[in-house]
Amino acid sequence: MKWFPIVVLCLFVGLLFYAEKDLPAFGDIEAPQNTHVSDEYIQRSYEDTHTPEFVTAVLADYRGYDTLGETSVIFTAGVICILLLTGNRKDDSKV
Repeated sequence: MKWFPIVVLCLFVGLLFYAEKDLPAFGDIEAPQNTHVSDEYIQRSYEDTHTPEFVTAVLADYRGYDTLGETSVIFTAGVICILLLTGNRKDDSKV
């Protein structure tokens, strides 16, 4: 039974390597995210949001709900880690 998690992990890592072949090359100018979305953000960010920096416009205005969701997930994970690390510390000497 202790080999089952190792086998599942190896299969998952193999799946990640298989899926990595479909990703565009790093820094590829012809990748879809660089040909469609980026130009629109750069050209229209000030008109739409009145924010001088388009990085701030993308994170705060265009993708505000997504950023809020990511922040809440990281906050929840941090709280859970603190709760797990502190644990339930009972004084065993009184038993």
